[in-house]
Formats: sequence, structure tokens, C-alpha cells
Amino acid sequence: MRVTQSMLSNNMLRHISNSYESMAKTQEQLTTGKKISRPSDDPVVAMKGMTYRTNLTEVEQYKRNLSEAYNWMDNSDAALDKATSVMQRIRELTVQASNGTYEESQKGMIGKEIEQLKEHLVSIANTQVAGKYIFNGNDTTKKPVDLSKTPSVSDNGNTVNLELSQGIEVAVNINPKNVFTHTAGSPESGLFGDINELKKALESTSGQDISGFLEKLDSHINNLVSERAELGARYNRVELIDARVGEQEVIANRILSDNEDADIERVITDLKMQESLHRAALGVGSRIMQPTLMDFLR
Repeated sequence: MRVTQSMLSNNMLRHISNSYESMAKTQEQLTTGKKISRPSDDPVVAMKGMTYRTNLTEVEQYKRNLSEAYNWMDNSDAALDKATSVMQRIRELTVQASNGTYEESQKGMIGKEIEQLKEHLVSIANTQVAGKYIFNGNDTTKKPVDLSKTPSVSDNGNTVNLELSQGIEVAVNINPKNVFTHTAGSPESGLFGDINELKKALESTSGQDISGFLEKLDSHINNLVSERAELGARYNRVELIDARVGEQEVIANRILSDNEDADIERVITDLKMQESLHRAALGVGSRIMQPTLMDFLR
């Protein structure tokens, strides 16, 4: 094959152009820190990246769900703690009123304090978190307790489930039907009903035995403690799931980084090497272009 000057020139230009292209690609990797900037650079890396990024997005959503779960459960636990303290105070007052040494006026004053404690229990039952009632099952937009209405207490005991990991849903609320209760009638019953009957007995002049309410109050306190213990057990499970999701997040980030992130040290080395090759190509090109007919004739 006859090699002409134009062939040498074209080859030189093609090699220099390829060298520029390689340098531009390496420089892009160095600037962005990524192996590829578009799917056509490496379809396999791009396809894997989409899968890994989807996994990471799911893990990040689980982290947000866990934060929401902690919010619900922490507030529920705090509210049940306060409700238990209120019930213990009501029991303490009931013990005082039942010892037989208190006059009717003194019992009446205890009844007034119990009325205030009952109102405080109502406010606890109507606890809101981010504008949602946490003790009304899955109907979080309606107030669960309103003693001025009939029925006064919601009977919605449906669970509020959050997906905290792949296919794992955990209820983040308690069953309010086990704690905040009221049954109208004569006599009234349930948590608020028993407190109402206790208050009536304290304000009555009939000398009704007050100690009979202690057993009912103990039953309600036990319900609160039991529901709180069940919530605590679920909280421990949520913490275990949180630890697992945290590990999954670290792994997902590492896999995504391994797949997409450029090895900066290697990229810099490649860039220096390509610079050297480019300079060599330019040097060779200048030598090829120099020998012309005029050079021989001079």
C-alpha cells in the first residue's frame, strides 16, 4: 500500500482528536467524581446504578417512616405515663376520702380536684402529634374524647401501621379502647364513667362507701400499664429494625459508590498519562508535517 503525505496527516489528526476525546472524558470524571455522565458511557454501570439508587431511595423512605414511628410511640408513651400519674393521684385521693375521718365538705373538695384530674385525662386522650389525634385509631382527624357528646368516647381501635422495612409493618399506636373508655347509664362505667361515679359519691351526703372505687381505679391503672408495656415491646422491635435499616443504608451507599464513583487517584494518573501521550502525538505530528518538497529543494 502506498502511503502518502495526506494519509499520514489524516492519521495524525485522527489520533490527536482521539487523544482530545480521552482527555475530555477523563477531565469530566475528575470534575464530577463519577465514572459515567450518561448511560451511553457504560450501559451496565448505568443499569446497575438505577437498581442501586432505587434500593437506596427505599431505605431512605424507611428511615423517614422510622422517624414517624418514633414520634408516635414516644408521644404515646409520654401520654400514657402522664395518664398513669393522674390515675395514681385519683387513687391517692380516693384512699384519703375513704378513711372515714373526712367531713362532707372535705370530700366535696376532693371531688372538685378529681373533676379537674378527669378533665386533664380528657386532654391527654386528645393528644395531637403534628395535628393528628394519636388515640383515635386510624381516624386521626377527629377528637377521640368529648364528654359533652354521645357517645363521648370513640370506639375506633384500628391500628396505624407503618412499613419500617421491606414487607415489615408495625403498629405505632395503642388500642385506645383498652384505656380511654366510657359507658353511659346509671351507673356509668368505664374510665370516665367510674371517675364520674366517684365524684358523685364524694359530693353526695348519703355516706356512700368510697373504698369500693379503689378496685375499679386499680383496674384502669393496670390497663394503662399493660398498654404501655405492650407499646414498649413494640418500641424495642422498632429500635432493632432501625439498626438493621441503618446498616442497609450504609451498604446501599457503599455499593452505589463502588458502582458509580470514579477512582480519583486512578483518574489523575490516567490524565497525566494521556497528557504525555498527547504531547508525544503532537511532537510526532510536527515531524511528519515538516518534510515537504520545498524542504528538499532548499
